[in-house]
Amino acid sequence: MQNQVAVVTGSAQGIGAAVTRILAEKGVIVAAIDNNAAKLHKTVDALQRAGYRVAAFPLDITDSKAVASAIKQIEQQLGPIQYLVNVAGILRMGEITALQENDWMATFAVNVHGVFYLSQAVSKRMVERNSGAIVTVGSNAAKIPRVSMAAYAASKAAVVMFTKCLGLELAKHHIRCNVVSPGSTDTDMQRILWTSPGDAAKVIAGSPDTFKTGIPLQKIATVSEIAAAVLFLLSEQASHITMQDLCVDGGAILGV
Repeated sequence: MQNQVAVVTGSAQGIGAAVTRILAEKGVIVAAIDNNAAKLHKTVDALQRAGYRVAAFPLDITDSKAVASAIKQIEQQLGPIQYLVNVAGILRMGEITALQENDWMATFAVNVHGVFYLSQAVSKRMVERNSGAIVTVGSNAAKIPRVSMAAYAASKAAVVMFTKCLGLELAKHHIRCNVVSPGSTDTDMQRILWTSPGDAAKVIAGSPDTFKTGIPLQKIATVSEIAAAVLFLLSEQASHITMQDLCVDGGAILGV
């Protein structure tokens, strides 16, 4: 993987930042994308000071023209893109009867349309070279209903099937497309759901009133554990794996 170019979205924090770091540690040249320019530059600056080859590309992934322009710029500046990791995502909570239209639309704009724009722009270039690997970060919420998470769960289910269809179409070009679906992971997105010090323990224990099982492995995932799964699916160790959805949730959905 050394000296290859990767594009990672949602790089400013959480899973995206962890993926950016683990790839950089492997010698990959990383184009780090996020719409939060200040946080993105802070993350990238720290990696650059550590000697890693990472470049910041602030970008609104819901803007298809801006995405196409950014991908062109990345290839001109860094070289041909070998890897794409779609991590960027948002969470808007609310029961369906009360869910605001703008929350539904914003969720799909980032979680689905952004994945489509990036995947299309990058895969067109990968096809010309008959080489590449794409990993989309989904969620175990795509596999099982969640109370107050209809928009998020539906958006993640959409990108899982999109990525599998992409993998089917691109297989003839030797391009692999897979999904990593985390469960509860220690990120800012997870922590906004917590209101007291004991909430992490409640997630591990489960919540019968919201029809949510606990986590059999008895812990919240770390971002590095999710990043390791992404790294595996990008690497040559997964050279014969495509159109798969690897669930990394400590057994929370009981292997569904």
